[in-house]
Amino acid sequence: MTAKARIEATLTRNLEPERLIVIDESHQHAGHQPDFTGAEGTHMRVRIVSSKFAGLSRIDRHRMVNALLKPELDAGLHALAVEAAAPGEPTRW
Repeated sequence: MTAKARIEATLTRNLEPERLIVIDESHQHAGHQPDFTGAEGTHMRVRIVSSKFAGLSRIDRHRMVNALLKPELDAGLHALAVEAAAPGEPTRW
Protein backbone atom coordinates (compact mmCIF):
# COMPACT_ATOMS: atom_id res chain seq x y z
CA MET A 1 0.00 0.00 0.00
CA THR A 2 1.35 3.44 -0.89
CA ALA A 3 1.74 6.28 1.58
CA LYS A 4 -1.07 8.10 -0.22
CA ALA A 5 -3.40 5.11 0.18
CA ARG A 6 -2.50 4.70 3.86
CA ILE A 7 -3.17 8.40 4.51
CA GLU A 8 -6.51 8.22 2.71
CA ALA A 9 -7.52 5.11 4.67
CA THR A 10 -6.49 6.58 8.04
CA LEU A 11 -8.28 9.88 7.51
CA THR A 12 -11.39 8.23 6.08
CA ARG A 13 -11.62 5.80 9.00
CA ASN A 14 -11.09 8.43 11.70
CA LEU A 15 -12.60 11.62 10.31
CA GLU A 16 -15.39 10.34 8.04
CA PRO A 17 -14.80 13.18 5.57
CA GLU A 18 -17.39 14.59 3.19
CA ARG A 19 -14.52 15.34 0.85
CA LEU A 20 -10.92 14.16 0.88
CA ILE A 21 -8.14 14.77 -1.60
CA VAL A 22 -4.60 13.54 -0.92
CA ILE A 23 -1.99 14.83 -3.33
CA ASP A 24 1.54 13.44 -3.52
CA GLU A 25 3.76 16.45 -4.22
CA SER A 26 7.05 14.61 -3.70
CA HIS A 27 8.17 14.92 -7.32
CA GLN A 28 8.06 18.72 -7.02
CA HIS A 29 10.86 18.60 -4.45
CA ALA A 30 13.42 16.53 -6.33
CA GLY A 31 16.88 18.05 -5.99
CA HIS A 32 16.03 20.31 -3.05
CA GLN A 33 18.56 18.32 -1.06
CA PRO A 34 21.51 16.47 -2.58
CA ASP A 35 20.15 13.03 -1.74
CA PHE A 36 16.46 13.70 -2.43
CA THR A 37 15.19 12.16 -5.66
CA GLY A 38 11.51 13.07 -5.38
CA ALA A 39 10.54 9.55 -4.38
CA GLU A 40 6.85 8.90 -3.73
CA GLY A 41 5.36 9.59 -0.34
CA THR A 42 7.65 12.20 1.21
CA HIS A 43 5.67 15.40 0.56
CA MET A 44 1.88 15.25 0.79
CA ARG A 45 -1.00 17.73 0.70
CA VAL A 46 -4.29 16.84 2.39
CA ARG A 47 -7.49 18.66 1.54
CA ILE A 48 -10.30 17.53 3.79
CA VAL A 49 -13.82 18.54 4.80
CA SER A 50 -15.12 16.82 7.92
CA SER A 51 -17.79 17.53 10.52
CA LYS A 52 -15.18 16.55 13.13
CA PHE A 53 -13.55 19.95 12.50
CA ALA A 54 -16.66 21.95 13.42
CA GLY A 55 -15.87 24.47 16.15
CA LEU A 56 -12.12 23.77 16.08
CA SER A 57 -9.44 26.32 15.31
CA ARG A 58 -7.18 25.90 12.31
CA ILE A 59 -4.34 24.87 14.64
CA ASP A 60 -6.47 22.23 16.38
CA ARG A 61 -7.54 20.81 13.02
CA HIS A 62 -3.90 20.52 11.95
CA ARG A 63 -2.97 18.93 15.25
CA MET A 64 -5.74 16.36 14.80
CA VAL A 65 -4.57 15.42 11.31
CA ASN A 66 -0.90 15.37 12.39
CA ALA A 67 -1.71 13.09 15.34
CA LEU A 68 -3.59 10.67 13.09
CA LEU A 69 -0.73 10.63 10.60
CA LYS A 70 2.09 10.38 13.16
CA PRO A 71 3.00 6.85 12.00
CA GLU A 72 3.48 8.19 8.46
CA LEU A 73 5.57 11.10 9.73
CA ASP A 74 7.69 8.70 11.78
CA ALA A 75 8.13 6.45 8.73
CA GLY A 76 9.52 9.15 6.45
CA LEU A 77 6.76 11.57 5.48
CA HIS A 78 8.86 14.74 5.39
CA ALA A 79 6.26 17.44 4.68
CA LEU A 80 2.52 17.54 5.23
CA ALA A 81 0.36 20.45 4.08
CA VAL A 82 -3.14 20.40 5.57
CA GLU A 83 -6.15 22.30 4.27
CA ALA A 84 -8.98 21.39 6.64
CA ALA A 85 -12.54 22.70 6.74
CA ALA A 86 -15.84 21.88 8.39
CA PRO A 87 -18.92 21.38 6.19
CA GLY A 88 -20.28 24.65 4.87
CA GLU A 89 -17.00 26.52 5.28
CA PRO A 90 -15.50 27.99 2.12
CA THR A 91 -12.48 26.30 0.56
CA ARG A 92 -10.21 27.46 -2.23
CA TRP A 93 -10.22 24.01 -3.80
